[in-house]
Amino acid sequence: MIIIGELINGSRKAIAKAIADRDEACIRDLASSQAEAGASFIDCNPGTVGEDEIRDIQWLIETVQAVTDVPISFDTPNCGALQAAFYVYENAATPMINSITAEQERLDEMLEFVAQSGANIVALALSDAGMPASADDRIATSLGLIDTLTGAGIAPDKVFVDPVVAPLGTDATCGGGVLEAVRAISQQRPEVHITCGLSNISYGLPERKLLNRVFVAQGIAAGMDSAIMDPLDGQMMATIWAAEALAGRDEWCMNYIQASRAGRLTQ
Repeated sequence: MIIIGELINGSRKAIAKAIADRDEACIRDLASSQAEAGASFIDCNPGTVGEDEIRDIQWLIETVQAVTDVPISFDTPNCGALQAAFYVYENAATPMINSITAEQERLDEMLEFVAQSGANIVALALSDAGMPASADDRIATSLGLIDTLTGAGIAPDKVFVDPVVAPLGTDATCGGGVLEAVRAISQQRPEVHITCGLSNISYGLPERKLLNRVFVAQGIAAGMDSAIMDPLDGQMMATIWAAEALAGRDEWCMNYIQASRAGRLTQ
């Protein structure tokens, strides 16, 4: 599974303070620990706006790439901040843009730059109609956005479509709707990746990690091959290795076996 490590996010109070204080040790530790745990990308979201966001995202990128070669996910809706992020990014690995949507104003602002960047793209199934209300909405918006991005010259295997996970506590049908969308997208656009903000499903409910683990296993069985998540959650990582082996996406179960030998299935 392609894991986008979510922990460097300015919406978290401790991270907002670390960014404001320019606490390099805190950010570097989070970056290196997520990379060591198996993150494929390190998401960097400053959680600020305007000129502050531009300065903050550049500082985050410089701080993270000083300790790991794992590519960075630039998490910002601000095209100016994205451009600033690319200006300081020095890793050889292709970065990620998180995210673009099907909202027309945002497409008009970002599509040309996103297409020319060569980056991987998180494509959120949000349109001018707002949050998708059903599986059909998720499927239609996702397929339309995929076609827009690939039509602009973005390679399908660089598109990470996100069908948009809403809290199960406010929409009891969301889990099933997302899984139905994952199955349809994986069948109709097999070249693209499918990701999601995994922990959104459990927001506001007890024993959140349990719901997250079951949902990721169901998502893998449906065709999801990526998630924006906490790679430091050992039980979650173990669930992913087991689910991928059971779904036939781990040849000879080698990832599962290696995780077992490293003692990572019983953490």
